[in-house]
Amino acid sequence: MAEFDPQATRPAPVTQSAPPPGWLLTIAQLPVEDPASRMRVLRTLESLGAAVMREGVYLLPDTPANRQSLEALTDYITKIAGTANVLHVNAVSPVQHVAFVRLFDRSARYENLIKTVESLRVGFGHSDPSAISRVVHKQRREFESIAALDFFPSSARDRAEEALAAADAEVRKLLFPTQAQPALAPGEALLGRTWLTRKPLWADRLACAWLIRRFVDPEATLAFLEKTQPLPADAIAFGFEGAHFGNSETRVTYEEMLVKLDLARNPALTKIGSIVHFLEIRGTPVAEAAGVQTLLQGAQRRSNSESELLAEAEKTFDLLYEAYYQPPKT
Repeated sequence: MAEFDPQATRPAPVTQSAPPPGWLLTIAQLPVEDPASRMRVLRTLESLGAAVMREGVYLLPDTPANRQSLEALTDYITKIAGTANVLHVNAVSPVQHVAFVRLFDRSARYENLIKTVESLRVGFGHSDPSAISRVVHKQRREFESIAALDFFPSSARDRAEEALAAADAEVRKLLFPTQAQPALAPGEALLGRTWLTRKPLWADRLACAWLIRRFVDPEATLAFLEKTQPLPADAIAFGFEGAHFGNSETRVTYEEMLVKLDLARNPALTKIGSIVHFLEIRGTPVAEAAGVQTLLQGAQRRSNSESELLAEAEKTFDLLYEAYYQPPKT
């Protein structure tokens, strides 16, 4: 079977909405005896944003990027014993040109995205801000995938971008509240205490719990409360608004704990903090973040309780610390 490199057909972002100098019409006949290769070709055409005129006939605006992608694709089709021809065509009338442009209208996808983003407002003040933030970032990635194939941007694209920007700003206010945090008493003992946070648990709260057990209070009792449950008076709270340790204007709770508990000088803990920060609120990309996210998602799926989830997450953070830790030079 011929090998096909999808990178060769990756679409380039389109930033201009001017009419193309023409259109590229691809006429392809794919081998029926090789369904895997056939499906690969069809998925590639879909990823390029090609419009289906009829079976085996596909249309794209004539751009250098599309020409290059289709050239690579036709070479692959030939190698799998199919046939393909790419023709440069022009609309025979302004009416036909408008009809072609409508085949690439992404407005409906933008409108669905806007509805999803605006529906998040219902959860403001009720749902976990970190969870809302992750949904907003997922919608941001969806926007980018739509925009990459939006050859003729419309006002719907602008509205979607504005909706995302507004949601980002509001979620940031939830993640980094200006409300003062209750302070621990000077010299207050931190050993043998009850430490609590709110459900649901994700990267920041899990990392904080791991940090407490490994570096702050090995004998700690950890509790995970529902949003409506009252806080015990003698407990130390972390990871939510009004807790002793919470997000600041620029740091997530884990990073705040490192600073306040004089642990920020440990490079390994700081590196873990950059991963936690990205998983919670994005920012500067961290190469290892995707792998850690996958491990934590796996831990969520296999765990039946918060205690089980923490036990699984602790394994991940332990391994990260071992990988990052550098013993002092003597």
